[in-house]
Amino acid sequence: MNVGMQTVAAARPGLGAQIFSMIRKDLLLEWRSRSRLVSLLLFGVVTLVLFSFAADADTARLRASAAGFLVIALLLSSTLALSESFRLERENSGIEGLLLLPADPIALFYGKALSSTLLLALLAPILAPIAIVLYSLNSSVGGLLAMLGIWALAAAGLAAPGTLYAAMTSRLQSRDVLLPILLFPLVVPVLLATVKALTLILNGDAMGQLRPWTLFLLSFDILHWSLGGILFSYVCEEA
Repeated sequence: MNVGMQTVAAARPGLGAQIFSMIRKDLLLEWRSRSRLVSLLLFGVVTLVLFSFAADADTARLRASAAGFLVIALLLSSTLALSESFRLERENSGIEGLLLLPADPIALFYGKALSSTLLLALLAPILAPIAIVLYSLNSSVGGLLAMLGIWALAAAGLAAPGTLYAAMTSRLQSRDVLLPILLFPLVVPVLLATVKALTLILNGDAMGQLRPWTLFLLSFDILHWSLGGILFSYVCEEA
């Protein structure tokens, strides 16, 4: 019995290899269909365009609200992406199959969360230039790169708790409604820090406040990713 257990443990890949395999699987599925990525891009673009109409072509108002519009586009796109992240596993009992391999629940969480982060981060190179054109923003190359960095941190801050809640609600019929209800209150600090940081990048940072807001955003990312890895195993047991 001990020999058999040792053989299984020896054959089991390491945590890093399991995470990489999960990311590779998800990205290959996304690349083959590309439907979710295209729908996310279109959804984000349409959201930004609608906000430009809501501001009634007021250039000053658009510039002042551009950071908030970008963050709301990211937030709404994240719910669309996360609600679909466990669709295949739900339909084909994939999570149970992965756990029987056996795969570590922590590897499943971090693999899924990293895949979602990459998917949401891919929106930035397209939505940021569109926002600059739509809202008549003045941004240098350095400013654009800073925007992409803040966007990546925001995507990570949404993906970690979003992955946890998406797994919790994946088997419920009302999952599309429950996911944002659970997620939005938890990520308010992430949204606040992202809006403040993007506003400083777009409108100037005379008092040097960008660094504290960036560190604030990073601290919540670390908190969400740490707690998500701990709690995900309990979610898998309940599922």
